[in-house]
Amino acid sequence: MTCLENAAADRANEREDGEPDVASHSTRRRVIRISAAAGLALGLGPLLAFSATTQPQSGDLLVADDAEGEPVAITAADVKPAKPMLAYPFDPASKKVRNDSRLNKVLLVRVADADLDEASRARSAGGVLAFSAVCTHQACDVKTWIAADSSLVCFCHASKFLPLEGARVASGPAPRALPTLPLSLQDGRLVVAGVFSAPPGAPAQ
Repeated sequence: MTCLENAAADRANEREDGEPDVASHSTRRRVIRISAAAGLALGLGPLLAFSATTQPQSGDLLVADDAEGEPVAITAADVKPAKPMLAYPFDPASKKVRNDSRLNKVLLVRVADADLDEASRARSAGGVLAFSAVCTHQACDVKTWIAADSSLVCFCHASKFLPLEGARVASGPAPRALPTLPLSLQDGRLVVAGVFSAPPGAPAQ
């Protein structure tokens, strides 16, 4: 309905004494509020869907992000020091890799047990830590390891994260740390033990 049509409808709803039809205006206000809520829901749809169903879930295994054929679960031994791995969660019940969203991509890093603080050790498994692999700046992959200061770097704009300090930002334009993902071990395989500590990705994701 155009603005002119809306105005005509308002005039048609006026009472004979010239006062607006309060009930009609109330109904229109309710419609506007419902429409606004629907628009908000549509805008948040991808985030809500990710949060509710598609993100890594407790009990998921992890498989290489570029794996082909039958998914093979990653073991702690598969993650080598100074060689971060990119992975996706794998639902062993449905046999489905949760790779329908880049926001599910996980970065696996092996560190020396002696270097882990209490908080990092609690969410690690077999010396392996897991983080969102999506940079919090502009959503590029974070996968480069810098041995000099045991940091992870985004190749797009050089944001640097410190995995031994909760993947906090050490330098660069990233506005926040990489979300962490707790792990456990099952027969040597890495198993997701919770959800991301915060929504992954850049602010616009």
